[in-house]
Amino acid sequence: MTTLGTKIRKLRELKNFKQDHMAELLGISTNAYGKIERDETDVSHDRLEQIAKALDLTVTDILNFDEKMIFNIMNNKDGVFGMYNTGSPFYTQFPEEMKKHYEDKIKLLEDKIEYLQRENERLREEK
Repeated sequence: MTTLGTKIRKLRELKNFKQDHMAELLGISTNAYGKIERDETDVSHDRLEQIAKALDLTVTDILNFDEKMIFNIMNNKDGVFGMYNTGSPFYTQFPEEMKKHYEDKIKLLEDKIEYLQRENERLREEK
């Protein structure tokens, strides 16, 4: 699984931004920003929102970023579905590999939601 820092780095590179530019936008040193991309520091939700804003994305965009999917879309001259395109814009017969990929993503998101709900409940009980 790709780390948060790696996702942030790849998205920054896709935007053609330099680390020092991102650091300036975030009001931190280039060294501190580099630690974020190298996963040497924890990223708070507030900081993640700042990074998302600097990249003109949402936090969800960052968390769900999948460079393999971007690579496949960008290198497929026939469009998003490429060789699977049947001429219909509403083609519903996804290849099994793609179905598995999305099912895995959905399961991961469901697990994250469940964890956050439990954590939220635990924090409420501490009050």
